[in-house]
Amino acid sequence: MVAFEDVRSAAQRLRGVAHRTPVVTSRTLDERVEAHVFVKCENLQRMGAFKFRGAYNRLAQLNAGERSRGVVAYSSGNHAQGVALAAQLLQVPATIVMPRDAPESKLAATRGYGAEVVLYERSEENRAVIAQRLCEERGATLVPPYDDERIIAGAGTAALELLQDAAPLDAIVAPVGGGGLFSGTCLAAHGLDAGIELWGVEPEAGDDVRQSLDRGERVVIDVPRTIADGLQTQSPSDLTLSIIRRHARGIVTVTDDQLRDAMRFAFERLKLVLEPSGAAALAAVLYAGMALADKRVGIILSGGNVDPRRYAELIS
Repeated sequence: MVAFEDVRSAAQRLRGVAHRTPVVTSRTLDERVEAHVFVKCENLQRMGAFKFRGAYNRLAQLNAGERSRGVVAYSSGNHAQGVALAAQLLQVPATIVMPRDAPESKLAATRGYGAEVVLYERSEENRAVIAQRLCEERGATLVPPYDDERIIAGAGTAALELLQDAAPLDAIVAPVGGGGLFSGTCLAAHGLDAGIELWGVEPEAGDDVRQSLDRGERVVIDVPRTIADGLQTQSPSDLTLSIIRRHARGIVTVTDDQLRDAMRFAFERLKLVLEPSGAAALAAVLYAGMALADKRVGIILSGGNVDPRRYAELIS
């Protein structure tokens, strides 16, 4: 089982490779939510999202034979780019399975890092099955987006840095897709301070983790209809769910309109460009009604990879 020491080891591997992204504050935001908010800007990470952290931590631990045979990943965008960039830096062949409806900017960026892209129909085909078949045909290593101890440990380094730069914190809020980032955040935070409240955020249309916690078992939902393409997961993994169950204070949801408003707020007040998924934690602090008054609250803005035309449509 992945542990706090794995997050610390991942931080050592990422030192000098991943950006140590800034933590910013906003008096306007503090006044709106009546709390002291510290914003971790993973939209400013290499390739534009936190996903680079887990991808590099995973690929850096491949042995020589595994590196020569390459890796296969599946993703709607940010994990794809994270694996592609990490593979380029480590000189590992990479193949990424991506849905045909993935944002064009994310497809282009993934190819731009040198990865081979294999497209599939999201509503008709299973990306994990396609990726597994490619691994078997090529002898490659599968790099899943969140169901991997090394991916989780790498993702947790964002929260580790947040706490190093802004501690003490009373609460941390982070988005939840498959649960890799939030699981890593849980391990990093409670590895340093067991009293921190940990809140995960899902789109209202894709609350598979909240349902799973409520029912006491892993729930699988249909592909959620939401503008947050990075949070369109159908279920957490057993690994991420077990970590979240042990550590999380709760899971809250936000609507697409609230995500748009948070993106607009970030642009106007923080001067930051966020994709819808990247704005989830900010939207939750603004609208989800958590009891955060007078607390020191850290939030993770997970990514900023959004097509310019699409971005203009969303915030206009």
